[in-house]
Amino acid sequence: MRCSRKDLLSIVLMLGAACTGDAGSPGPAGADGADGAPGADGIGNDGAPGAKGDKGDPGEKGDPGEPAPLPMPATDIADLVKQLTDHVAKGTLAADVEFPLAPVSIDDVRTLAGLRSDVVVAWLDPLGWSITAPTFGANPDYIAYFGDGWDAVAGDPPQWNGSGSSGWLWVNHEYVSNSAPSGTSAPTGQHLTFTEYLFEEGLIATPPASTLWPQADLDNHVKAWKKQVGGSFIRIVQDPSSGRWSVDLGSSNQRYDGSSNTRARVSGIALSGVDHDDQGVALPAEVVSGIHSDCSGAQTPWGTIITAEENAQGAYGDLETAWSSANKFLTGTGWDPGAVITPTTTPSTSSEFGRISDPNGRHARDFYGYLVEMDPGKPAGEYEGAVAAGDGHKKLGVMGRARWENTTFAVDGSWKLVANKPIVMYAGDDRRGGRIYKWVSAQSYQTGMTKAQVRALLDDGKLYVAHFAGLDNTTGKTMLATSQPPTETQPGNGSWIELSLSSTAVAPNATALSLPGATVGQALQSLTYNGIGGFANDDAVRRSLFTASNKIGIMELNRPEDVEYNPNDPSGTPRLYVAFTNHTQRVALDQEGKLFDPAQHATLSPLRADTVGAIFAMEEATPSDPATSTGFSFFQVWNGTSGDGPWDAACPDNILIDHDGAVWFGTDGNFGVNGHADAVYFLDLDPAHAQGQMGVVEPTYGRAFRILSTPSDAEVTGPAFTSDMRTMFVSVQHPGEEQYSAWPHGGAPLPAVVAVTMGE
Repeated sequence: MRCSRKDLLSIVLMLGAACTGDAGSPGPAGADGADGAPGADGIGNDGAPGAKGDKGDPGEKGDPGEPAPLPMPATDIADLVKQLTDHVAKGTLAADVEFPLAPVSIDDVRTLAGLRSDVVVAWLDPLGWSITAPTFGANPDYIAYFGDGWDAVAGDPPQWNGSGSSGWLWVNHEYVSNSAPSGTSAPTGQHLTFTEYLFEEGLIATPPASTLWPQADLDNHVKAWKKQVGGSFIRIVQDPSSGRWSVDLGSSNQRYDGSSNTRARVSGIALSGVDHDDQGVALPAEVVSGIHSDCSGAQTPWGTIITAEENAQGAYGDLETAWSSANKFLTGTGWDPGAVITPTTTPSTSSEFGRISDPNGRHARDFYGYLVEMDPGKPAGEYEGAVAAGDGHKKLGVMGRARWENTTFAVDGSWKLVANKPIVMYAGDDRRGGRIYKWVSAQSYQTGMTKAQVRALLDDGKLYVAHFAGLDNTTGKTMLATSQPPTETQPGNGSWIELSLSSTAVAPNATALSLPGATVGQALQSLTYNGIGGFANDDAVRRSLFTASNKIGIMELNRPEDVEYNPNDPSGTPRLYVAFTNHTQRVALDQEGKLFDPAQHATLSPLRADTVGAIFAMEEATPSDPATSTGFSFFQVWNGTSGDGPWDAACPDNILIDHDGAVWFGTDGNFGVNGHADAVYFLDLDPAHAQGQMGVVEPTYGRAFRILSTPSDAEVTGPAFTSDMRTMFVSVQHPGEEQYSAWPHGGAPLPAVVAVTMGE
């Protein structure tokens, strides 16, 4: 047993008590005791704060979060595109989504993911089951959609009403591309395709590739050619299962063309004579044969179509022969100073249609070049008033003659005419140096008017021309004072000038011609004013709008191809949008509106170098009452660019305003400028996408997003939505005109109308 130190000490003490001995030596020192408990902390005073340290280096950037999913499904095409645009602006577009479409060119129609395209109808397709049914015309342009039942509610316009899956299309047919056959040359391009068709149908005897053409076959070619232009009115339906659109061949589809099978009454202007049909039989007074050169147009709020006869000078000869292609004034053509202007109206025998040997097939020059109100569905030969007032087709002489691209109407937010106000109509003269015009009816529209009563208002009114004061004459798109394009914050200011012999407005060039205070009426009547002869009356002025505008010094513009009124503009104020396509020629007038001396024109006149074009906006000085507005502001909202980047595009043409006021446009010439296909674009004018807006990573305000592109060097024209905006129709015009194409069927290239619809 092992004892503790305490037990040993007790034993020693017991033994010592029993007996006493000497003390022994001291034992060794004991082990150290355990540590005591710690003492309480002392309380000291805080020290002074130290100096502030330097900032540390920033940490590494974290990985990006997942892109927000696209808020699909979209309700319509416009909704889809606007959502995608918002994602681009906020930097949340998924990496695998191509938007805008890449700037490429292939021999097909390309669309955004989520959209698909189908050919609805192509040139020479039959429009009925019968062997004698008409065929779809050449080079489609303007399109208007009438949904079934659009007129179920009295007073509703065709815009944005009716079915979105069945209805009627109006389609313009402008021309046939490339070269027609001559006595010693074979046709090329579209004319070769056309002559092959005529040969197979037994309508000509000469083999298409022949270089020797007898006059009889040249005549037959011209007669058939006239039937390829004008317009088509066709019923189309959408398959509810596949979503594809097709022509209903069992409906009363109709063709309106350049032959005397189609007739229209000319109102509001005196003609040079009485017309005849193509067999030489005289027509009633004011009635003329055919429509042709139909480019763009308008769908009226009362359910008719305005089709614009643009380059009508090619058919029977130019009426305004005083101007070269470089806008040089040509003497000796009936427009010289010192005499009353006397243009030649007889048809040219070397023109496209005038070359026919039978004089009965030729028609006067002043019978064409108008805005034509077609009554779709009425027989082609039923001119206005033939059966009843307000029914049938009518050319609007009150607006005058020009190379009209289109027209547009001032309407309210529901796309209706404004009650108790005159009808206001705008249009652009699509030529280098052409102007923009406004026409105001003499009487006001009243709610409850019949279609005939409304149409009667278009027979009387006043015509105005837009003078873009301060625009630099050397560029046509920048301001003289700043050398910069006008902007929304620093716009230019223009004026509407009445174009009439009774106009008391001061001519813009009066001071420059040392005739301060000279009125427009005095200037137009003068036999010498601005080096041009005088106009005898207002009909003579309206027959020659380009010359009349040059005479009084109106600023020349860069080809106003399309003019569209936007009642629901994102700015909150109605605006007029203008597509200035380009201008690469000289001008007729100097900065002050004086005519250049013809002998020195080539050296004095500036050469405008606008190859890319631009889109401008115009705001009436009194937006709520455009009929009485005498001024307007103007500014650039988009400028074309040259390059192959995602935002590069050039040469704007047709403009489309959708139901909610968004702006879309097509291009004509982008392929030549930039080398990638012409396309349809969405123009982002959402103020929330501008620089400095909260949440905006990539400012997209003012940028154009490529939505669909056409094949080869085709031009995209006539974009139009269905009433529900789930389908967009576009015309693919002249595919393969200069470059190879086999679109759409793998053989000869054929212009066609395409439906772009929602769905994969």
